Amino acid sequence: MNKRTLGKSGLRVSEIGLGCWQLGGDFGPVDDAHARDILQTAHDAEINFWDTADVYGGGLSEQRIADFRAATGADVIVATKVGRDGALFPDGYTRDKVRANLQGSARRLGVETLDLVQLHCVPPAVLADGEIMNWLEDFQDEGLIRHFGASVETLDEARLAMRHPKLTSLQMIVNLFRQDAVTDLFPEAMANEVGIIVRLPLASGILAGKMSRDTQFDASDHRNYNRHGEAFSQGETFSGIPFETALDLVEPLRDQVPIGLNMARMAMRWLLDQPAVSTVITGASKPRQVTENAAVSGLPPLPTELHERLADYYREAVRPQIRVPI
Repeated sequence: MNKRTLGKSGLRVSEIGLGCWQLGGDFGPVDDAHARDILQTAHDAEINFWDTADVYGGGLSEQRIADFRAATGADVIVATKVGRDGALFPDGYTRDKVRANLQGSARRLGVETLDLVQLHCVPPAVLADGEIMNWLEDFQDEGLIRHFGASVETLDEARLAMRHPKLTSLQMIVNLFRQDAVTDLFPEAMANEVGIIVRLPLASGILAGKMSRDTQFDASDHRNYNRHGEAFSQGETFSGIPFETALDLVEPLRDQVPIGLNMARMAMRWLLDQPAVSTVITGASKPRQVTENAAVSGLPPLPTELHERLADYYREAVRPQIRVPI
């Protein structure tokens, strides 16, 4: 597993990270044994960057990570998030309440100091005000957190967050169906030593090329209940593209997949070919998916000509179908 430096933190993180949202049962039931198998497979694959949040399963994801580390002594970097808990979102943010939420995460994760804390898609007005970033800097000085960043929905929100000089990371939706950041934000992030953590690299799984109009999702899966932004930003589900439209857009990509790859590996390798990207966090419902995702780190870069064709296809066919701010 290759590693890259995460922004100004100095942390060396695996190119492929593990998204732990599913460990909270938010995509369907996951029992303790299955969660342990996923975490063990990630550890065996040398995936050392694990992404979670205080609201994933009401803290269950964090607790399962802590239980695994306590049982195995696994040395991994855990990034958690703060800001979407009902006590805070959308307009209840105070220094004391944010600190209390972070202390709760530290207790569940079994640590005194959190490796990396990211604001969890807080409202743009909160980012624009900037005071919440100052609180995070204070908590850093207090020893509650080592580094801080922001998980954002749009490029405008990313720019707001990047105004703070100590920001270490931006966690963003970037994939073949969401390419604007490559030219519109990544150069600025690199200039400011802000590491890019990619989430939704397969656009909620649709870029794996295995879904059809007959695909069914569990009632607790956001791909079921948030297709039109009913629960949170529509951009989090299929990158803000209607499901049926996204299925149609996937079809022309099949002809672009190089020999020896599948669509998922092409999509993730495309991300790792971006020098601003520190790590790509991938969720997995099965251990074998973790192993398959980890293998992408060892693949050679995609040809320049393919990058150009994928950029043209995005600009001409995909971008006009996105229904949310980019």
